[in-house]
Amino acid sequence: MQIGLPYRDFITVGLLVKKINLKNETNIKTLGNIVPDCWIYIQEPDVKIGRLQIFNNWSPYLVKNINDNIWMGLEYFVQEGDEYWNMSEKQFISFAIKELEKVGILDPKDVIDSHQEKIKKAYPAYFDTYSEIDKLIKYLNQFNNLYCIGRNGQHRYNNMDHSMLTAIEAVKNIELGTSDKSNIWNVNTEKEYAEIAKERNC
Repeated sequence: MQIGLPYRDFITVGLLVKKINLKNETNIKTLGNIVPDCWIYIQEPDVKIGRLQIFNNWSPYLVKNINDNIWMGLEYFVQEGDEYWNMSEKQFISFAIKELEKVGILDPKDVIDSHQEKIKKAYPAYFDTYSEIDKLIKYLNQFNNLYCIGRNGQHRYNNMDHSMLTAIEAVKNIELGTSDKSNIWNVNTEKEYAEIAKERNC
């Protein structure tokens, strides 16, 4: 049996800016009265950016001169080797700035500084032969000293809390000498958690 478990790769661009064109039209108070969102999903079909983070809203300690500057993360879901991945850092940052200008979020003259990071295999993808993953799990569980944990270990889109919990469950099994690994694989399979998470602002 051949299993294909593909990933989406990831490029993020950090932009330090003087201001953005998103106004706080809520009753939520923020430093500098900026829009209160931590993450903003970009829906416009004519840009590549998938998500925007505003780090000021995660913590005031992430940004120097918090009242004067905004530190943003622009998130791109790509494939290693594609046209976006192969751009130089300078090219990609320029491309990213132009995208925020295109959707009306930013004026390029307000950019103070920038940074880029590329992350391979950032997001497990649920296509190709993913529907056969139960067969792979059954095969892997035959090895008593093998414990598949975390996002890449389980090919599952776990957050950090769930990833750490799979490790905690694995340690419990080792301590107890338990051969059944279903408790590890069952972390983050509850639909209720996903529904609650979608309702949260940050």
